[in-house]
Amino acid sequence: MMLSLVRAPAPEPVGDQVAAQLWPLIEEEFLGLLGWDRAVRVVTMPTDHLVLGIKVCRVINCTKPSYLSVGICVGCDRRRRQSGQPVEEFVVTAKRRWRSTGVGPCSVPGCARPWKTRAHPLCTAHDYQRTDVFKLPLEEFIGHPDVVPLERFGPCAVRACYRDQVGPKTPYCQVHLRHLSAHRDREGFDEAHWRLTGPAIAEGRMVSLRGLPDRVVAQALYGLQERTKTGTRTKDFELRNLCDRIRLAQLGSVDELPEEGLSKPVLGLRNAVTKICARVGLTPETERHKDVWQMSPFGLAGTIRFADISQPWLREATKRWAFEDIPKRRAKKIPTIVQNHINAMVHLSDSLRLQRDDHGDDLAALSRTDMTAFCNRMAYLVDTGNKSLGTRINQLCHIKRMFSQMRAAGLTRPGEPLHGLPDDFTLTDTDIPNRPEDEEAGRDLPVEVMRHLAQHLPDLDGWNCLEVRVAVELLMDTGRRPDEIARLNYDCLERDGDGKPVLIYDNFKAHRNGRRLPIAEATAGVITQQQERVRARFPDTPIAELKLLPSSRSNRAGTKPLSDGWIGDRHRQWVETLPPVQVATVVEIDGELITKMLPFDTEKIFLYAYRHTYAQRHADAGVPVDVLRQLMDHRRLGTSQKYYRVGEERRREAVERVTTMQFDRHGNRVWRDAQALLDSEHTRRAIGEVAVPYGVCTEPTNVAADGQDCPVRFRCVGCGHFRTDISYLPDLEAHLADLLRNRERLIAMTDADEWAKTEAMPSDQEIRRIRRLISRVRDDMDGLSTEDKQQILDAVNIVRRHRTSTVGLGMPRVRQPRPDLQPERIA
Repeated sequence: MMLSLVRAPAPEPVGDQVAAQLWPLIEEEFLGLLGWDRAVRVVTMPTDHLVLGIKVCRVINCTKPSYLSVGICVGCDRRRRQSGQPVEEFVVTAKRRWRSTGVGPCSVPGCARPWKTRAHPLCTAHDYQRTDVFKLPLEEFIGHPDVVPLERFGPCAVRACYRDQVGPKTPYCQVHLRHLSAHRDREGFDEAHWRLTGPAIAEGRMVSLRGLPDRVVAQALYGLQERTKTGTRTKDFELRNLCDRIRLAQLGSVDELPEEGLSKPVLGLRNAVTKICARVGLTPETERHKDVWQMSPFGLAGTIRFADISQPWLREATKRWAFEDIPKRRAKKIPTIVQNHINAMVHLSDSLRLQRDDHGDDLAALSRTDMTAFCNRMAYLVDTGNKSLGTRINQLCHIKRMFSQMRAAGLTRPGEPLHGLPDDFTLTDTDIPNRPEDEEAGRDLPVEVMRHLAQHLPDLDGWNCLEVRVAVELLMDTGRRPDEIARLNYDCLERDGDGKPVLIYDNFKAHRNGRRLPIAEATAGVITQQQERVRARFPDTPIAELKLLPSSRSNRAGTKPLSDGWIGDRHRQWVETLPPVQVATVVEIDGELITKMLPFDTEKIFLYAYRHTYAQRHADAGVPVDVLRQLMDHRRLGTSQKYYRVGEERRREAVERVTTMQFDRHGNRVWRDAQALLDSEHTRRAIGEVAVPYGVCTEPTNVAADGQDCPVRFRCVGCGHFRTDISYLPDLEAHLADLLRNRERLIAMTDADEWAKTEAMPSDQEIRRIRRLISRVRDDMDGLSTEDKQQILDAVNIVRRHRTSTVGLGMPRVRQPRPDLQPERIA
């Protein structure tokens, strides 16, 4: 039986607008969970709640809260370590000899006064009667007819305390009486101030909100409620320390508490409560007139700022643009995107302020000259290294589009912020520099790097980052965006009609949910194993609410996923610890191009690179671009093509390697000056050659006719204009098989004239020439070292992928095999 809590002094009337706004939002069910009574003003954290629950120490008769994973309190754990006993043994054998916290009622039935101690469970008056007057054992004393219950003396004089005073002449509870004795002799001690600001006696799971303004109480309860809804755990001592700090400083609001001197958990709670309460009552209409917008009324997180735009007309027009633009966007990080546009206007504002006498405040005086001056300033910032070319181009594009949309929205009409703005104050297409060659493509990782990463995936297990390993493995296998993998649902694996595994994911970027991606059995196995681990960890959470990669923080139910940013940070740490991997790199030494094995730059290994690698891997395997578009879940073919189109530098490197294995029609290796050969080879590929069935033709009339005017009717191996190389070996072999097949068919025909059969019959000389050519190419390839051979094969894949024209003479297309990055993994 617990002693009933003392009612607090009558609370101040709710005249505070913030408190009056917050109290109706605090749910009665939540207050019931906390055992909240407005008159008592004490929070008691539950023991069985998934988020707020605070476990009691497992040691027999110990009532202190446990915050340790072993399930015992800090004091018991300290004694266990001193004893050297295992946890399970200590829990059942430990004998309680230590003091307890809390207070109980006097053992005399009906007595309202508190006991002296747990060992002497009688109030002071009854304990005196038992020992000095009646001199009876406790059981006989309680049953004595002359022993009567006594009334309480009243609450402790310390405002935060919820205990009773111990006597009629002592206005304090027993513990605060001891505290008073310890503090009374200190210089400058003010007993009245101590009563007002002193903390309550700390008891496990109990937090006193007595002595706090009604606004602070409402803020604390509402903030605690909203944190609980998001799955964020709040411990009793964190809330107790926050309330004690506010009471000690006699503050009127949580946000008035300074950050200095606060521990990290208390500071986090203070900031969270402040942020949660600040959102109450906000609407898009209330925010649109401020210089700093809270994004919560727009259904988003974070803030956007307009204060750095110094001209009032430009700042107001930018606000109007943002208010119209936000609901049109579907991306994940809308505030970041909008803020980038606002920052572009900040740069324009800075230019006007620095370069005009009126600082740009008079919009009617602006002209094309001011916009040109701004463009020159942007170029200067790029030249001095204060801004990148890409940022300059993006910001100029933002400003051009924003002014166009502002004018289209009517902001230049009378009474609007841009009224009077000259029409020539704008940007044109010629003001925006051309973008450099697309750097988006070519960000895929080489096969040897991917194999190196796959071999070291088990290293992540030792970091207690099993979810990160699963995420990285799924990124490698599926090519999805990092946030799509991070937020996968538990039931993301299905089987199609043929029993093949399919990944179900949401494309957040394009707002396309429930997308289906065919995956390999090995990938399905990774998902199945993770599902088993998650289910064992969260057995009581409904499957529909579980995440495949649940966060380890503030996630007692498994409904909160890891963030892609957190996965990216752990992935970066892992990559930096790996041993270097060597890749073949072409370098120029003394004017000569040489292939060397150099360490791969780890900065190029990031989460999104796996998506590029996925696209490149499928493109290498000959997957048609329309199918690849579906695999990448793009709306346009052009977007998919950017992911696997290799830049000129890499294509040139591949051409240089393949050209060293070039042959003429007789199968003779072509040996010429290396650099002259390479330079002419690049020129020929650009303007002086045309594709033929198993090589290239440089005969001028045939090149001019795009390969449709061959003088020898495509008997290429008999023509001096024919060249082939190692990259055409699959085509040579396919063409040889085609010739042999045609010869057998012609021999078997009986209903054709001999002259027709003779004309159509492949000649023995052509067949022998092609066989010899194939043999020479293979022999030269076999003579290479294993390392050189692998480099040539990699270059062949690149060259074949980027061949722009083919001759359709019935030749079969040869699809390149996809490399197996984890050959040891079993589906």
